[in-house]
Amino acid sequence: MKFAHIADIHIGAWRDPALKEMNLQAFIKAIDIVLEEKCDFLLIAGDLLNTALPAVDQLKETIRQLKRLAQAKIPTYYIAGSHDFSPSGKTLLDVLEEVDLATNVTRGTIEGDMLKLKFTIDPKTKVKITGLLGKKGMLDKHYYEALDRKSLEDEPGEKIFMFHTSITELKPENLQQMESYSLTFMPRGFKYYAGGHVHIRKTVSIDGYNNAIYPGPAFPCNFSELEKLEYGSLMIVEDWKPRMVPLKLKPVKTIRLDADGKTPENVSSEIRRTIQKEEMNDSILLLRIEGRLTQGTSADLDNNEIMTIALKQGAYHVLRNTSKLTSEELDETSVGTLSTEEIEERILKEHAGQIKNSWNETETAERLLSTLSQEKYEGEKTSDYEKRLMEDTDTIFNSTQNREA
Repeated sequence: MKFAHIADIHIGAWRDPALKEMNLQAFIKAIDIVLEEKCDFLLIAGDLLNTALPAVDQLKETIRQLKRLAQAKIPTYYIAGSHDFSPSGKTLLDVLEEVDLATNVTRGTIEGDMLKLKFTIDPKTKVKITGLLGKKGMLDKHYYEALDRKSLEDEPGEKIFMFHTSITELKPENLQQMESYSLTFMPRGFKYYAGGHVHIRKTVSIDGYNNAIYPGPAFPCNFSELEKLEYGSLMIVEDWKPRMVPLKLKPVKTIRLDADGKTPENVSSEIRRTIQKEEMNDSILLLRIEGRLTQGTSADLDNNEIMTIALKQGAYHVLRNTSKLTSEELDETSVGTLSTEEIEERILKEHAGQIKNSWNETETAERLLSTLSQEKYEGEKTSDYEKRLMEDTDTIFNSTQNREA
């Protein structure tokens, strides 16, 4: 018996076209590996998509890849992640299931105050699969609190539990401040716990919980992830023994520069000299610039020339990080390596509760932010785009008012 486990593909995640293409190519390579390994099935542990509806070309290629698996009679089982939903609760994943390209294993009923999950049985291996979807801001907590773990533990046979949330026992030291749940929120005795959401490669096995695994993202989703991980990955699990398989597409080269006591012109010159000495070999070049400038700001760096020189040296793409660059002229606000989503979440939590109401204002604000950040679809008229945003906004407020009533 052999299966693959992947998570956090985030199709359409990067705004930059060059890196957005790398994101898609990582998924294609993952499907190639699943086919080459002759896996019995594929698990996607949330966030196949970065938005509820990515660009048409990205969507077409995603469907084409899942169709390759279906044609090879390799089933795809998934749970939805926090990025897979629109603000109105809709997800393209439902369409994939409707056309038999993937199966949602989050199925169950509410009996009293208990959530009773049902198993999806893989027809070839007879492995039983279930799991819980992920929601932004740890709003999936009530699912775990209401979960009928005993009925899941009592189910005979070989079982897999899928999750898309932060687990305490799997967190690395640099993420200890991240809110999380203990593994004990999940049923014991499963053969494998297929995780997603936290973009790290980590495996733990503790009493009653074997093979609880984050496989890492299919492709790093921001500067700091490229710096730390360099490449994406997936897990191949054969007879319940997991092995990590890298999804290497482009080499990653990092140049760090100390700007203390220098002007923007000094820093730009030093970067140019450093790049000209390097063989880029089609790499993604990461420029991390830190310290305190004597004058000017990061905007005064000669970015266009730096980019031109790097590309001439053979770089595939260049990314710059100046989050820890300040100046005597202007002390810029630093947010470190937090993602946009993490920054929004932190601010919302700091200000939650200032308005007296009976609804979850953090959840409502997150849904509104997600709605208002949606981009126009290809070929969509401006009037239709504005109408769609208004309808999604109305849906959010109407659902809030209904719960308040």
